[in-house]
Amino acid sequence: MLDTLRSLFRSRPRPPSPSVPTDTRYYVIGDIHGRLDLYDTIVAAINQDNASRPPAESHVILLGDLVDRGPDSAGVLERTRAWQRERSVRVLAGNHEEMFLGAFERPEMLRHFLKHGGRETILSYGLSKKQFNEMNLDELFQLLPKIVPQSERDYIMGFEEMIEAGDYLFVHAGIDPELPIDQQKRSDLLWIRDRFLKHEGRLEKVVVHGHTIFDRVMDCGNRIGIDTGAFRSGVLTALVLEGDQRRVIQTCQDDKGAVEVFHGERP
Repeated sequence: MLDTLRSLFRSRPRPPSPSVPTDTRYYVIGDIHGRLDLYDTIVAAINQDNASRPPAESHVILLGDLVDRGPDSAGVLERTRAWQRERSVRVLAGNHEEMFLGAFERPEMLRHFLKHGGRETILSYGLSKKQFNEMNLDELFQLLPKIVPQSERDYIMGFEEMIEAGDYLFVHAGIDPELPIDQQKRSDLLWIRDRFLKHEGRLEKVVVHGHTIFDRVMDCGNRIGIDTGAFRSGVLTALVLEGDQRRVIQTCQDDKGAVEVFHGERP
């Protein structure tokens, strides 16, 4: 009888923590939204962090929404291309990249884009506020392909939809929790919200995502949200994954406009 009671109360072994492949290191950056100042600082912080640690196959993953809302989307895209020439940097498509590309298709899609931060993106390509304010929608639609070259649009069209690494899946918005990973729809990967965020059950992999803004890194066990609202909060977050360990690097703008770097342990 005593042995039976002991077996009932004996602690069960904990399942292994999710991990990335051995000898790899992943730096996963949330939604940048045109904040080149925060992005430049986190690029430098990641490069320094990686150089200061034991050698590993390191990768950077951007979770999408590089553009819109913030003041320098064009600069963020340019900085990303430059970084890709230096190291492994992979970029996921976000819903704002999808809206940006759609703005070239017809005026009504451009109107939708402008309502969701597209004005700031267009201004970052060299159009002055005075020029922008003097143009009607059709005139702006005709001008857009002239100020944003085809090579830029081709680059954005090449962004990926999802990336897997060990026990983790990286996407922009989330996944349909009712479907296997290999059956996910692009529309959900870029746009889903409530059906994914409210799901409390297990998922095939731990999903690291952006798209939905939180005040802090939101670790829910089955998913980790790292969009800390850089364009309005002044906080850009990178989640660092190595083995079964997690830590955070953040660049934060203070009240005087200065950008500082903070390092934290497991979120």
